[in-house]
Amino acid sequence: MKKKLPLHIKILIGLLTGLFIGLLCNVFLPGNPNVSWFVISVAYPVGQIFLRMIFMIIVPLIFTAIVLGVADFRDLKKIGRVGGKVLLFTVIITAVSVIIGMTLVNVFQPGSGMNEQDRATLIQTITNKQNVGGILTSAREAKSFTQIVVDIIPRNPFVDIVGFLDPNYKGGGLLSIMFFALIFGIAMTVSDREKIEPLTKVLQSLYDVVMKIIDFAMKLAPYGVAALIFSTASQLGFQIIGMLLKYVLVVLFALVLHFIVTYGIIIKYAVKKNPKEFFKNLSEVILTAFSTSSSNATLPTSIRVSVEKLKLDKDIANFVLTIGSTANQNGTALYEGITVLFLAQFYGIDLSIAQQLLVVFLSILAGVGTAGVPGGSLPLVVMVLQTVGIPAEGIGIILGVDRILDMSRTVVNVGGDIVLASWVDATELKT
Repeated sequence: MKKKLPLHIKILIGLLTGLFIGLLCNVFLPGNPNVSWFVISVAYPVGQIFLRMIFMIIVPLIFTAIVLGVADFRDLKKIGRVGGKVLLFTVIITAVSVIIGMTLVNVFQPGSGMNEQDRATLIQTITNKQNVGGILTSAREAKSFTQIVVDIIPRNPFVDIVGFLDPNYKGGGLLSIMFFALIFGIAMTVSDREKIEPLTKVLQSLYDVVMKIIDFAMKLAPYGVAALIFSTASQLGFQIIGMLLKYVLVVLFALVLHFIVTYGIIIKYAVKKNPKEFFKNLSEVILTAFSTSSSNATLPTSIRVSVEKLKLDKDIANFVLTIGSTANQNGTALYEGITVLFLAQFYGIDLSIAQQLLVVFLSILAGVGTAGVPGGSLPLVVMVLQTVGIPAEGIGIILGVDRILDMSRTVVNVGGDIVLASWVDATELKT
């Protein structure tokens, strides 16, 4: 029986096919009305079908992932000290990772360099002739910090659910939904466990169904990616190749920097171990994480290596690594921050300091809510894009190169979980 091609190989084939044909059209048929017709009437709808499969599950995914992720901390009642350390470490290290990524993307500007005419043509192509000026103007209209804080708290979360896709909607949008989910999850942690168990099961079931829908959407990814990258390449030609290469290099450099420097400092000065020996003991975990692109799939290996090779307390390893496989996704948060700023540069959108701080905050929350499975971060990247006014269709530009980045950021995610467990173990020995 012939073995089926893995999904990431199919997506790569889709990327290369769409890119090759698009470049041929750009070189040999520049400005051809038939190419423009094909982009608008065929490639655009195909790409939109894929993207809308992702868009439609954003709200239920965000709500269930954040509520369940926060509710997992109900064990704080029994081991409040350990749970508090996990939460503190997760927030601080995730913030550090996002700041590293956003600093590098601001320094290297991988998405810049496109002239206004090409940018306007591309936006018209992938947003189906929507008002280009309106999109950019809306995105540049930054709220004050005070207004952002006020809008985070929803008057009616259902209004935000309905209105977040409306470009004229001025409420908190998905940020308000995330806040509502956060408060909901906190309330569940302090509620009687037996009474809320049915609700927890319902939310977990809904989450599982949403993940299955993501799986359906990813099966369409090879065709959606081919259509989206064709639309882009046929309009921009070889500009898009250089831009994507710079984007990939910035993400990989940021991930390596965070893994070696940030984790290395924690291991040496907080855990009091030799970073070189520590990373050497993680070789099996790193290979598993890189090959599976899944924190959840790597969890058994992470626990075994932490207990057998790093000699961590078994209870601490089990608790911290299980929570961390979902909540401590700082490699993913770093990637999300870079991707949002890259696409902002790509579209010529100048995000204010307040908007960039909002991206940091959203990336931290998204890191907690990201599923530890391949492609699990995609809907949350779309959410951050929409919140700061960047056309969500832009996600199609980076989908073809996402697999290698997914594999790489999973290594950082899993490594961060083990560093976290090691730090908690070291501090608990002192108490």
